[in-house]
Amino acid sequence: MAANNSVIGGEYSMHQINDRVILVQVLVAVFLCINLFLITTFFMKELYTTMRYILFVITLLSDCLLLFITDILLILNYFHFTIQIWLCLIIYIVVSLYTFVTPVTLTAMTLERYVAICMPLRHGELCSTCSALHCILIIHVLSSVPCIVILSIFFVSATHSFYTQRRICSVETFIFYKWQGHLRSAISQFYFLIMCITIVFSYLRIMKVAKAASGENRKSTWKGLRTVILHAFQLLLCLIQLWCPLIEAALLQINFMLYINVRYFNYITFILAPRCLSPLIYGLRDEIFFHALKYYVLCCFVKNNSFHLTN
Repeated sequence: MAANNSVIGGEYSMHQINDRVILVQVLVAVFLCINLFLITTFFMKELYTTMRYILFVITLLSDCLLLFITDILLILNYFHFTIQIWLCLIIYIVVSLYTFVTPVTLTAMTLERYVAICMPLRHGELCSTCSALHCILIIHVLSSVPCIVILSIFFVSATHSFYTQRRICSVETFIFYKWQGHLRSAISQFYFLIMCITIVFSYLRIMKVAKAASGENRKSTWKGLRTVILHAFQLLLCLIQLWCPLIEAALLQINFMLYINVRYFNYITFILAPRCLSPLIYGLRDEIFFHALKYYVLCCFVKNNSFHLTN
């Protein structure tokens, strides 16, 4: 009887995991389609002359790449498919880099709103297209620091034969010592602290300007303030993601099914959810982007109707 119960429980768990994997595929497909549509709108409407939209599309591209790769890793891990360490290393570099690119870019977008509202006379100078390109370079340099630190220790510690071994690809593959995990956590928390200070500073300064403004300026300032709040919430979700590996590693030592459930929850809440907030913040709330989206959706609808009528 106990054996039968364990088999039934195992089948139920596998069925539950299958449902979860299918749900993740649907969510990833939806988010990728929305993001790719927004990226297409960005280039068709020629919004690449404004720093705000340039940074926005960087977050969309980063999110698309991260969603695609993490989804592939999810499928590989689910089927226990092993790959060689050198290939896992390349995947880890991309995932590690773009895990930080989105929150760092959100911080840069918050600073752009701060400059636009609190320093309007210098906005054209500080937030030009050239400055945006420099900002993108700085974002990628800052985002690569955690990856460089972890991999520097890995390259020193790993033997040549280790690169040709086949394993299930995960970040734990490149952490040989317990203190490496602590160092990784410390770097993530340092980034978290700096970004939080930046968000709070921008919020307080914008609020001060909002209270002193009047008329249209007041309305525009409060809209910018709401955008900063949304950035802060999205940034919080992204940064909590940096703590997830530590929580999951601790739960793995306690209960495997609890580890699976928490890992699934973390993936949905702290990886997928923040990636769907970017379209909400700029795709729908921003007037220029919203009108551009509305225009292209209507154009597609009219063309499709015309095609069906002619046939």
